[in-house]
Amino acid sequence: MMRMTETVKQLVIINVLFYIGANTIAPAANDLLSIHFPLSNEFGWWQPITHMFMHAELPNLMHIFFNMFGLVMFGSALEHFWGWKKFLFFYISCGLGAALIHMGMEYYQFQKVLESAADLQLSSETINQIINVPFREGSVYKGELLAENIKPILDPLGKYQLLNDVNFKALFDAAIIADGRAVGASGALYGILVAFAFMFPNAELMMIFIPIPIKAKYFVPVLVLGDLFMGISGNSIFGGGGIAHFAHVGGAVTGFLMMWFWKKNQFNHKRWD
Repeated sequence: MMRMTETVKQLVIINVLFYIGANTIAPAANDLLSIHFPLSNEFGWWQPITHMFMHAELPNLMHIFFNMFGLVMFGSALEHFWGWKKFLFFYISCGLGAALIHMGMEYYQFQKVLESAADLQLSSETINQIINVPFREGSVYKGELLAENIKPILDPLGKYQLLNDVNFKALFDAAIIADGRAVGASGALYGILVAFAFMFPNAELMMIFIPIPIKAKYFVPVLVLGDLFMGISGNSIFGGGGIAHFAHVGGAVTGFLMMWFWKKNQFNHKRWD
């Protein structure tokens, strides 16, 4: 295992400080710095960057632990060979790529869900009003609360009486998608994993839960394809939801494209000195 490099060390420190601060003196940061749905009133232009320094709230420690463990293990090797400027550029780029693909897939799913409410013929402005009304108590989404809060929006348009089980469920599901938020360095880490597989294809890796050594050139593609499958199917290998699989895929795709471009153009590392 290679010594932790300086930029990796600083990234770990920043992530840990954000985590401690958001779970102690500044709990509002969990919403302010996470990625929200682009049409949500909670969305901010800075969130595609800040989300990669945020992680799941306490008592979930495994999210930040595994991300930082992976960053140290694989990021240090890349920074050692690339230097800090190229490494940091790559890391941030993969995190941004993960955010953009995550938001793009959420918007696509949002539009697909709304197709079942097409008979209501709602304008974009009306839909935006609907998805921003409060309809959650704690962590529980409530259909009756959504119905109560969208009535003043739809009544003046003569649309409220047109609600049925199908189009109301479409509005409810769309509002749930729009109410979600994403956090974590996982997208950037997936880009790091792809770069590691490019540079050290025969290095043997293994998952903690499956202690079988597999070469990086096989391990990483299988990992990414697994996330792609779970994102499309809506399932998780660990059960339950709450994992932004398309953010993982987005970070991996961004990392792959950057590595392919650099290799194709024989990237000169001296530009980063």
